[in-house]
Amino acid sequence: MILFPAIDVRGGKCVRLIQGDYDRETIYHDAPEKMALEWQEQGAEWIHVVDLDGAKTGEFINRKAIEQILQKVNIPVQVGGGIRTMERVDALIRLGVSRVIIGTAAIKNPQFVEDAVRKYGDRIAVSIDARNGYVATDGWRNVSEVKAVDLLMKLAAAGVQTVVYTDIAKDGMLSGPNFNELQIMNEEANVNLIASGGVSSEQDIVKLKEMELYGAIIGKALYEQQIALRSVLEVGMK
Repeated sequence: MILFPAIDVRGGKCVRLIQGDYDRETIYHDAPEKMALEWQEQGAEWIHVVDLDGAKTGEFINRKAIEQILQKVNIPVQVGGGIRTMERVDALIRLGVSRVIIGTAAIKNPQFVEDAVRKYGDRIAVSIDARNGYVATDGWRNVSEVKAVDLLMKLAAAGVQTVVYTDIAKDGMLSGPNFNELQIMNEEANVNLIASGGVSSEQDIVKLKEMELYGAIIGKALYEQQIALRSVLEVGMK
């Protein structure tokens, strides 16, 4: 199982939100690229980057920060947040992003996802962010009438190979992932499923590994030093 340290970028800084609330922000580092290098030095195989400004506005406000991260590390980087056009996908791929994560557009413009997968194959992933089992969009501010599991099945049929699943109620709460939902999602479709939201202990990682998930994203627990990346990487690799 791959463990992805998360770097959420807002206003060019490394931050964390609670349950996606932009008014509940903690700044952890002024230089996201230095944070990325720190995770690489601790043994990370991948870096997970979210452009929070992009997720909210659709604008490519944090392009410079993403470029600096890509220049600083030599491990793969996946990026999500506000990716709603092929032009944005093309730009990120040109910058050197290894995997581009589409979110809101998977609901609003399914054809875009299909076109992106046709063009870039497994370098395209989709993020399913859910509240009470229903997909949220636009930086988690709006909840659709689409069930997360139904979207997952459509994405798998469209050729999407990697899906990030976030239970918004768990995000930033350090209360453990929604294991039941993750189990359902993992069993429903043949995709590489990445758990996101609530991962807060070594026990969480052991359980996710036992569920045979492809990966898990770790955010606040690392920044609050509840878990040490070096230690949990050993757990994830066993």
